[in-house]
This record gives sequence, C-alpha cells and structure tokens, in this order.
Amino acid sequence: MVSSSSFFLLLLVVGITCTQNRSLFVNGDIVLIQKTCKTTKFYDLCISSLQSDSTSSEADTKGLAIIMAKVAVANATNTNTYLSSNLLVKNTNDNLKKALKQCADKYSAAGMALQNSVQDLTSELYDYAYMHVMAAADYANACHNGFKRYPRLVYPPEIAAREEGLKRICDVVMGIIDALAN
Repeated sequence: MVSSSSFFLLLLVVGITCTQNRSLFVNGDIVLIQKTCKTTKFYDLCISSLQSDSTSSEADTKGLAIIMAKVAVANATNTNTYLSSNLLVKNTNDNLKKALKQCADKYSAAGMALQNSVQDLTSELYDYAYMHVMAAADYANACHNGFKRYPRLVYPPEIAAREEGLKRICDVVMGIIDALAN
C-alpha cells in the first residue's frame, strides 16, 4: 500500500512534469491541425480555434472543417443576438433601427448558410459547403453595405469588428474545404 506522503510526492512530480510539458494540454492532433491550418489565410486563428475544441483530438481534416464551420455558426448567431438586443434599446433614430434590423437579418441568414455548410461537409458535398460559407461571409458584408444607404449613420466599430471576425473565420473554413477538395 502506498503511503500518503509517497502518493503526494507522485502527484507533485506528475504536476511539475505536466506544467513543464505544455504539449500534454494541447487538444487534438497538433500535427494534423498545423498541417490543416497552413492551408488557410489565418493560421493563428485556425490553430487557436481548433485547439480549443476538445473534439479536434478525434477529427480528420473533414472533421476539422466541420469544427471551424460550427465556430462560424456560433459567431454569426452571437452577432445576430447582439444586433437584435441593440434593437430593444430605445433609439430615437429610425434609420439606425432599420440598419440594425437589416444587419440582424443578414447575420441570421449567415448562420443558416453556415449550418447548411456543416450538413454539406458531413455529406462530403464540398462545392456546396464552400458556396454556403462564401454566402455567409457576403451576408456580413451586406450588413456593412446596408449602413451606406443611410448617409448620416456611422458604421459602429463593434459591428465592423464582428464583420471582420466572421469573414476571417469563413476564410479559414474555405481554406480547409479547398484542401479537402484537392
């Protein structure tokens, strides 16, 4: 039987070893993730997104594309929620309300397109998946363009940052799909 001091010593050694060897905490097959992310425009975004998902450890390249598409769905849904909640705030500017409503609708459509891309990836319909991801990125751009219809409205920096974020995530997904299709 192991004494409590020996057990404590064992835990201490394992703890020190684990903290010195951070690769033990990396989720996923780091070699496959790195190889896959090298095919994308935004390597660091790809790496951080895939490593933060515990399912990446069991995923092949198609699975990594699905994980990234789900990250994009979450981003679009979150932005839609953000925009919708801003509609509830009392704004006296009717044009701002209209622009925010149009943007919320665009991000809702982006989320649906990205959900379709997940289904397409699952069915290995890579051309359709790519098309849906491209459409989602374009919906984010359409939000920006919608603000241009109202000359006195300034495109809010928070929405601009969200737009850029979704476009980058979509670029990562499209890069992985390109690698799958070849």
